[in-house]
Amino acid sequence: MKFKIILVFFVLLSSCHSWSQQLQLQSPNRKIAMSLHAMDSQNQGEWYLKVYYQTNTNLSEIIPKISLGLSRSDQDFSGELHFLKATNPRIIKEHYGLPFGKKATRVNTANEVIVSFENPKKAKLNLIIRAYNDGIAFRYEFPEKQGAYTINDELTAYEIPKDHKRWLEKWNPANEGLYAATSDDKIIQQEWCYPALFNASGQSCWYLLHEADLDRNYCGTKLSNTKDSNTYKLTFPDPKDGRGKGESKPAISLPWKSPWRVITMGSLSDIVESTLIEDVSTPTRFKTTDWVKPGKVSWNYWSSNHGTKDYKTVCEFADLAVKMNWPYTLLDWEWDSMANGGNLEDALKYIHSKGIKPLMWYNSGGDHTWVPSTPKDRMLTHKNRVEEFTKLKKLGVVGVKVDFFESEKQDMIQYYLDILEDAAQFEMMVYFHGCIVPRGWSRTYPNLMTYEAVRGAEWYNNGPDFSTTAPEHNTILPFTRNVVGAMDYTPVTFTNSQYPHHTSYGHELALSVIFESPLQHLADRPEGYYELPEEAKTFLKEVPTAWDDTKLIDGYPGQEVIMARRKGNAWYVGGISASENKETTKKLHFSFLKEGVNYRAVLIADGDHDKTFASQVIEVDKNSTIDIKVLRRGGFAISLTPIDK
Repeated sequence: MKFKIILVFFVLLSSCHSWSQQLQLQSPNRKIAMSLHAMDSQNQGEWYLKVYYQTNTNLSEIIPKISLGLSRSDQDFSGELHFLKATNPRIIKEHYGLPFGKKATRVNTANEVIVSFENPKKAKLNLIIRAYNDGIAFRYEFPEKQGAYTINDELTAYEIPKDHKRWLEKWNPANEGLYAATSDDKIIQQEWCYPALFNASGQSCWYLLHEADLDRNYCGTKLSNTKDSNTYKLTFPDPKDGRGKGESKPAISLPWKSPWRVITMGSLSDIVESTLIEDVSTPTRFKTTDWVKPGKVSWNYWSSNHGTKDYKTVCEFADLAVKMNWPYTLLDWEWDSMANGGNLEDALKYIHSKGIKPLMWYNSGGDHTWVPSTPKDRMLTHKNRVEEFTKLKKLGVVGVKVDFFESEKQDMIQYYLDILEDAAQFEMMVYFHGCIVPRGWSRTYPNLMTYEAVRGAEWYNNGPDFSTTAPEHNTILPFTRNVVGAMDYTPVTFTNSQYPHHTSYGHELALSVIFESPLQHLADRPEGYYELPEEAKTFLKEVPTAWDDTKLIDGYPGQEVIMARRKGNAWYVGGISASENKETTKKLHFSFLKEGVNYRAVLIADGDHDKTFASQVIEVDKNSTIDIKVLRRGGFAISLTPIDK
């Protein structure tokens, strides 16, 4: 296939005699475009980007201005940048695989241009721009070969039209807030977490703002519209984060590249199905990933906060994993003080005797966290980690959960990556908790299985509010947080913990499909699963946690979601509703199925009330449609396997 790249320089003369030099770059499918502008007759000054999306047959302006620039400790790279040159456009084509995620095989194509500037002191800054079929990415580069500096500020800022609807989460270091929908005169001014979702008014264009390929040479950023309600500027971590430890401003050494600034763009299905955050990230150097094995995990913390302290509870959850055909069980905090019939070594022997593999929790340790829970410091230094991973390897532990990071300063980013690199040397899988939102690291470090960074089921233990907010929250996450990487919400709970569910059993079962996490920690107590009807129990035994393909069938943030995911020849469908008002009937089309193949469909939907199921087995094909009853705050799940004829 041949791709046409449009790369145009031209001068516009307006009635006010100002002029603009413009470079425009389109995606290979020509649906997305970005243009670079300067309002200066000498090709210098402030530069900014505009973003366009094809609606009907025309390219419509979606983001009118993305301000550009950096302030470095020695000099400025923003207000007086002189254009030098732009490279000839080149085509980026990639084909890679990951052992987990929403798609096993990734194929992406982009058009790339590198634009070079210099400031009045003749120091160079490059802007690397890529246009993908599902979004735009750009990053800064200092090409000089030596020098060490501090970045005082990044001036990247997205100007969003006032009437664009937006779904944003108030900034918090653990990324565990709720998303709020606003637009027009109801826009709130504060700091915001990534990712941020927007819908262009009156158009089918959606876009998601995020960053990717964050490495040791920068800090995590967030969005702030405190100065202008409709301009979201990238900002560095608050100095008080991490108990005030570490520097907020990143220190860099040349040559240097910033993280990618990423705008995933298109229809809602384009957003949900995109792997752009991983696509732009650094490929792995791992020689093999055979030891990286996704799977479901039994987890005792939700139902018994001190469960791992009790040897008998640990054994009960190991038995649950056996009976449900789940490969893992997690020993959460307090495993170092286990009693009531056995200690850690006894528990590990029991787990291994059942053919299950253990994962173990650790406090990230250090002065950046106030949490005293032990073991506290065993992940803190390279020496600590090597000693601990050596012990864990001998004990047959295959992964660690590391908790309480509480900062996205540069020193903490380096700490995250140190853990991943040391763990890989011992073929140890890693799960981050109380942590950063994914930045594409799972492509670089495929032993990074999942992150929390979400208000998940654990919040049923923290207060009554989550009971009422969870149904709507659950229908926003597939369009926001879970788009950019694995999300361990710890879903699928049927019994109640400290505060009750308002979601139906059908809704809870569907979360096993809708929420993507290679290590999926299923949080209910054993009886919550043992007492399920056989169809639901079988579904939870068989549903995968890593996928070959993902399709958004229907949905809207805060209202409903229907998702279909494929593993091999089998499909799994999950649907949930946030409606508080009434029972609905959803008409489901199976157009995503393979042509000419009949499938055995096991439908597990809401029953007569929210704690019952209604199940049926039917035969369907690509042309079939079925009606499914969904209770308020309800849901359904379907497994589809080909019928041999």
